[in-house]
Amino acid sequence: MRLAVDIVTLFPAMFFGTLEGGVVSRARRSGRVAVRIHDLRRWGVGRNREVDDAPYGGGGGMILRPEPLFRAVDWIRRRFPAEGERVVLLSPQGRPLDHDAARRLAGYPRLILLCGHYEGVDERVREGVADEELSIGDVVLTGGELPAMMVLDAVSRFVPGVLGQSGAAEKDSFADGGLESPYYTRPAEFRGRRVPDVLRSGDHGAIEQWRAQKARESTREKRPDLLERDGATRASSARRGAKG
Repeated sequence: MRLAVDIVTLFPAMFFGTLEGGVVSRARRSGRVAVRIHDLRRWGVGRNREVDDAPYGGGGGMILRPEPLFRAVDWIRRRFPAEGERVVLLSPQGRPLDHDAARRLAGYPRLILLCGHYEGVDERVREGVADEELSIGDVVLTGGELPAMMVLDAVSRFVPGVLGQSGAAEKDSFADGGLESPYYTRPAEFRGRRVPDVLRSGDHGAIEQWRAQKARESTREKRPDLLERDGATRASSARRGAKG
């Protein structure tokens, strides 16, 4: 499997570090993930290649015009045809990026990530170009570049062969709806704090039981909302089963 990711942005230089280090860099070198960065100003309007304008009706800030984004997506489709794609607008109004969304997006041959900026984008981009909107949480950033990097990193991990161990992405936090258990490495004792004996016992059954218990405790302490969400999902599934 090979995933292509086209990112449309006003600030291409912001992505250089992401592309040259870590998991994304390894994925690119292996040929499993192809990443292309496109400068939105290439499709700007007029001699000055304008990409934004004041909103109709007034209001603070500038809005990205629809023409450059429509043109960018049209050009990418002509230049790099793909059998199946998903156009994602990075926006604080989108659904939150989570484990399931990253896994789902990794199943497309090509993703086109649109980085919003300024006050936002013309509504016609949402209606006529984007297949969906994604957010990294209830916070407003100056642009969609950092969220796009997060999407790229999260999605790349689900492409087969990118991580060294098969299925590793499904063993991390959130894969089963909760957090992971604590991890320890050498030394066995550091500044008076010891590694739990069970982890050094060699008893794999006991270790798995310990990890499951600690994962539940960690989730309950740090992210109780995940337990509530899981409980609501189970209850909903049970109701659907009863009706069936």
